[in-house]
Amino acid sequence: MCGITGIYNLNGEPVSTTVLKKMTDVISHRGPDGEGFWADGNIGFGHRRLAIIDLSPLGSQPMQTDDGNFIITYNGEVYNYLNIRIGLESKGYKFHSKTDTEVVLKAFQEYGPECVNMFNGMFAFAIWDCSKKRLFLARDRYGIKPLYYFYNESIFLFASEIKSLLKYPRFDVEISLEALNEYFTFQNIFSDRTLFKNVFLLPPATYLTIDVRKNNVFEKYKFWKCNFESQSDHLSENDYIEELIRLFKQAVNRQLVSDVEVGAYLSGGLDSGSISCLASQSFKDLKTFTCGFDLSSASGLELGFDERARAEYLSNKFKTEHYEVVLKAGDMERVMGNLIYHLEDLKVGQAYPNYYVARLASKFVKVVLSGAGGDELFAGYPWRYYSAIHSESFKNYIESYYDYWQRLIPDNLKPTFFNEDIYCFVKDFNTKDIFRSVLNGYSHKYESYENYINSALYFELKTFLHGILLVEDKLSMAHSLETRVPMLDNEFVDFALKVPVKFKLSHDNVNFRLNENQPPPEKQMYSGKTNNGKLILRKALSRFVHEDYSNGKKQGFSGPDASWFKGESIEYVKNLLFNKDARIYNYIQQKTAQNLMNEHFEGKVNRRLLIWSFLCFEWWLKIFKNE
Repeated sequence: MCGITGIYNLNGEPVSTTVLKKMTDVISHRGPDGEGFWADGNIGFGHRRLAIIDLSPLGSQPMQTDDGNFIITYNGEVYNYLNIRIGLESKGYKFHSKTDTEVVLKAFQEYGPECVNMFNGMFAFAIWDCSKKRLFLARDRYGIKPLYYFYNESIFLFASEIKSLLKYPRFDVEISLEALNEYFTFQNIFSDRTLFKNVFLLPPATYLTIDVRKNNVFEKYKFWKCNFESQSDHLSENDYIEELIRLFKQAVNRQLVSDVEVGAYLSGGLDSGSISCLASQSFKDLKTFTCGFDLSSASGLELGFDERARAEYLSNKFKTEHYEVVLKAGDMERVMGNLIYHLEDLKVGQAYPNYYVARLASKFVKVVLSGAGGDELFAGYPWRYYSAIHSESFKNYIESYYDYWQRLIPDNLKPTFFNEDIYCFVKDFNTKDIFRSVLNGYSHKYESYENYINSALYFELKTFLHGILLVEDKLSMAHSLETRVPMLDNEFVDFALKVPVKFKLSHDNVNFRLNENQPPPEKQMYSGKTNNGKLILRKALSRFVHEDYSNGKKQGFSGPDASWFKGESIEYVKNLLFNKDARIYNYIQQKTAQNLMNEHFEGKVNRRLLIWSFLCFEWWLKIFKNE
């Protein structure tokens, strides 16, 4: 697990190693265990190392093949690397280290770009082919590891984090108004844009090549796509359960490979509890970590947000060495600068709890297991699928589902939300088209209830989960901590996609709709139905956690911000955002923004997501745009 960066001067100019070092140094938090540089004419790589497998100097990067023809800078973990290595050794390859990096490099040497289909894990890497003068970049199936790039007619830059690109001398920070429009629609960016103009995120399951022989034209290739084709009808629910258990055990055990200590997040829920259960069988006194909240000023549904008691019960059951951090309203306020600096490109949800629990874990371990992915694979958010269940046509489905995913500002409010000059620019940039384009990758016909539900799951895998993974990577690596995601093991995912919807989601939800932005009383009316998803996963993982935990109600990892924003944190919000000099008002209308926030303060509408996004954008402008 590391930080990578690189420069490719398309105009033929030699790479400045001084600049390359600056670009690498700024992401030293991703790799405090070592640094390395390689440059040859107009191409250069930088690397910061977080040593996890083979801690010796033999694992240093950038790494070259024996003949010097291929050079790699690599970030990730390929968990099946030993099996791939055995196959390469049978072909005569010799290995000098015990790293997965060397396996990835020599797999590329043998198989070329097709090698990415062999890798079960998380990765972002670049390889330079000296003989062909070709640059190759790749990113894992689900986008667990980030890889950003910038280019113009004379240069191509890439890095694990955008702040590396900002160190390039001729890089001017401009805001992408198209991305800003996406963010204030979805609280996410669904396209490959970022808030930094002309900085792009390589999509998951994609590799990119730049070939001198093809006049340095960029070519992108998708090497994997979700396949929701169901298994044979003759398989019973119990057949699926038994196979899920087998694959889940295999996935967790596969991701325990490490030459440093491994810990686990333990939220008190089904997914992290089951992972901790299995990991504790391999590691005596497994270290587990929970983030809790002071709820003395919380109300309504948020009174259930503190999961410490449930986590402590599971810790006692599994005999783990357990650590907790408890957050108060002021903890959000004091961390915002560091949080946004590391987050860089704004994404889903209130992320500060992730920052704090990663900081806690990093004091004890270098690797931590996370339960992310189960909800998106097994329909864990039943209230979100209402639109899919009731759709009469694909057009109707797009309309109603798009309405739901406008989490912040719906289209009809944008003329009075954005400043006039900003709106004139973004009004022809249709976010509904962006939304629809995500679903272009869903290759099945919309002929049944199951097709619509699977389409919704596909959408969440590509957007919501992708956002969560990026946030987790940035905020864990801010503390030099590697996060692993067992539920995104390739074999586990491939099987999960084929489990019939009838085993994932209760049909009792057909008349159930929940607006996540409504005040707590409305949510409480439906709280009994939020455990109607992930049915088969609950049954399978009940083998590892008590039934009370496997059948628990679904809730996200979030603090009681709705209460804090109109209580203990209201002065912080007003001082920052009810200020005529606030930077966000260079882009959005002050009166509109403040009216929306007042609706929250007065208890009329829960605007916690929007207020959080205002705070993040204000800090983003302060840190990166210096306005």
